[in-house]
Amino acid sequence: MRLNKFLASFAGYSRRDADEVIKQGRVSVNGEVVANLATFVKEKDEVSLDGAIISTKAKNVYLLLHKIKGYVTTTEDDKGRKTVLDLVKEPLITCACNKCKGLTAVDIKSARIYPIGRLDYDTEGLLLLTNDGDLSYRLTHPSLEIPKTYIAKLEGEIVESQLATLRKGVALDGVKTKPAKVKLLEFRDGVSRVQITITEGKNRQVKRMFEEVGKKVVYLKRIQIGQLKLGSLTRGHSRFLTHGEIEYLKKL
Repeated sequence: MRLNKFLASFAGYSRRDADEVIKQGRVSVNGEVVANLATFVKEKDEVSLDGAIISTKAKNVYLLLHKIKGYVTTTEDDKGRKTVLDLVKEPLITCACNKCKGLTAVDIKSARIYPIGRLDYDTEGLLLLTNDGDLSYRLTHPSLEIPKTYIAKLEGEIVESQLATLRKGVALDGVKTKPAKVKLLEFRDGVSRVQITITEGKNRQVKRMFEEVGKKVVYLKRIQIGQLKLGSLTRGHSRFLTHGEIEYLKKL
């Protein structure tokens, strides 16, 4: 395989950028700096960039996305609707973490990432995506009970008795939900702004819980999963998880 193709395949560069990196003397093959653009590498060769060995093994990718309304939480949709993968616009995403040394740039299409869990079509906020099947399975298993926090806007004023009912749990499909943490953040201009944390993942659970106490959700946004926070990430944008965040998820 030609060296620039190797860098394009395993280090996230375009062929043109790979040529520039080679000409800059930043690439070594088996410990020797290579500046010849016509260089070919074999499967057994060890290729390094800026002193860091480039792995040819498939990389696990972990992304945090700020989902926006109007996108389905799937990799494809038979109704032709846009999916959350359409929000990962850049073909190459590079980790800013110093530990990665820029070598975690990946081609999102070839990485075959998919969402962990779901967010409704008209719900916004934090969504995790990965190609790590083992981690995805663990994080979506009902027994794990990871807390998920949302901001909901409701029509009209919600009173303390309704909040108390939600905290104790309400019946959905004949099964009582687990206790939730709920607090009123503000009531303004006929709209109640509420923060709610649940540990389950039933279909449309938050909206249905509020419906059970007579309140209609007009806006819903997930802001936190476990210790992972949406923070100031721009709507519709994504970022790599840090090493610390990945390790936290793997230890849950």
